[in-house]
Amino acid sequence: MFDVDASHFIEGTSVSIVPCTLSNGTETDCYEIVTTSTATDHQMGPWCPGNISDGEEAGGIWLDNGKVYDVDGAFIQNLATFYDDDTWMMYDANGDIFVTSTEEDCINAANPNVGPEYKNFCVECLPSYITELSQSWLIPVTPVRLTEPNNFAMGPRGGNGPSVRGIAFNGIEFSGAAPTDAILSAYTLAPFDDAGGHINVHQGYHYHAATGISTEIAQADGHAPSIGYAMDGHGIYAQLNEDGNEPTDLDQCRGHYDETRGYHYHVDAPGENNFINCLSGAYVNPVRIRK
Repeated sequence: MFDVDASHFIEGTSVSIVPCTLSNGTETDCYEIVTTSTATDHQMGPWCPGNISDGEEAGGIWLDNGKVYDVDGAFIQNLATFYDDDTWMMYDANGDIFVTSTEEDCINAANPNVGPEYKNFCVECLPSYITELSQSWLIPVTPVRLTEPNNFAMGPRGGNGPSVRGIAFNGIEFSGAAPTDAILSAYTLAPFDDAGGHINVHQGYHYHAATGISTEIAQADGHAPSIGYAMDGHGIYAQLNEDGNEPTDLDQCRGHYDETRGYHYHVDAPGENNFINCLSGAYVNPVRIRK
């Protein structure tokens, strides 16, 4: 079994060893990873363009039906056609897009029960809203494989496992699937930036897709780069190997074994709004301690 390599976490991330108890009752050591809730290795945002004339550099991305779309002005202008619903009209007569502009708007528009006053708004929560938010994550130093995997809470399979999938090397969480159906049913759009992340005031900045922008560690043998660790301590790697192909022997959790890396996962394609499907190892409950 391959231990977590704490040196892979970037400078500015606090890592220490603490005693912990895993979900299967194993008493062991864990890494406590203390981070701010903002990425320091890449730019966060932009998310929402300001006008329907804006190009792709002014906005982020949207994930739908397995595909990644640039949220440029034309995408906003075309929402009624894209979703075959004339209720969509997210801009005014001048082409200016309705974008949340305050922390209060961010909180209210990101609520699952968003009110009608935010219908046809592009939801953009800013890093300045979460400057005081820090979080601690617990992952076992040495992974403990299980005979049966743990399904994620709030996941498609249903289960009692954590909702967080893992932690990137910059300390940002690989989150569960974004609730895109709820977002769209309120006629809002909450884009992700080009790194696959966006912000809410409870989670901070978090990822819903791996797009190759956060810190990666290249592999000498052509294997996909390492991008973080799952909550069970197994490594998480990018979807594709250097040859452009996904491994063909992934199990139900999107994991497999090799002699160099041991058991590890490969993330799903960015458009799938997913990282991995389940945890093959034991985890700490809860995995997150908000500060």
